[in-house]
Amino acid sequence: MDLSDDQLDRYARHIILKEVGGAGQAKLLNAKVLVVGAGGLGSPLLMYLAAAGVGTLGVVDDDEVSLSNLQRQIIHTTANIGRSKTDSAAETIAAVNPDVRVVRHNTRLNIDNALELIGSYDVIADGCDNFETRFLINDACHLAKRPLVSAALGQFEGQLATFRSYDAAGDKPCYRCIFPAPPPPGSVPSCADGGILGAIAGVMGTLQGVEVLKEILGIGRSLAGSLIIYDALSAEFRKVAVRPDPVCALCSSKPSITDLSAHAA
Repeated sequence: MDLSDDQLDRYARHIILKEVGGAGQAKLLNAKVLVVGAGGLGSPLLMYLAAAGVGTLGVVDDDEVSLSNLQRQIIHTTANIGRSKTDSAAETIAAVNPDVRVVRHNTRLNIDNALELIGSYDVIADGCDNFETRFLINDACHLAKRPLVSAALGQFEGQLATFRSYDAAGDKPCYRCIFPAPPPPGSVPSCADGGILGAIAGVMGTLQGVEVLKEILGIGRSLAGSLIIYDALSAEFRKVAVRPDPVCALCSSKPSITDLSAHAA
């Protein structure tokens, strides 16, 4: 793929990196990334992926912009209150980088559309805010053999991991290997119930963007097999190794999940 003069100028700071170069930038321009959730995590993630020149960005969200979102969801503005988040995000992305094609999926990911949507993209980034969707994304990525870069937020903390449980070596876990089942309802407060320091979303969404770019470019050490935990109050990061669960309901040698698997058959 030949880069135009404008692209050579726009992406010059990428191209001079020996790990990226012109060939790597071409990979980014040809890549398709699906971001589930245009909220706190999706906002910085989408903006950095757009700035990096990821050619196609799919955005899944069925919500509208509200005033309380603006404390952390920086892709949206006050003028966009009441608009769909996919439309608001697409407008900002177009202003950041007109090279990028935005596909708006103004819907909720569910068992009927998850495999088709996820199978249409190269890398999946989970920025959702509920456990039901988080488990569904994990299961669909495993079945569709797509790398999943997943982040989560708490009041003053964040978590980040990459999942490639479908790899032939069989030594990488899926999300269910770490968290076998959703927590009891109400045991983990939402942002609306427990609050969140807005800039936490910026930290974790930006880190998520770095890992997505690494997966596309095939550079560095993949985060697959590790979990990063960020504690903002102590200004500390911890990186812990995570391994496949030999009795995982999804990715073990004897999986027991059948609902989404039936759609893949």
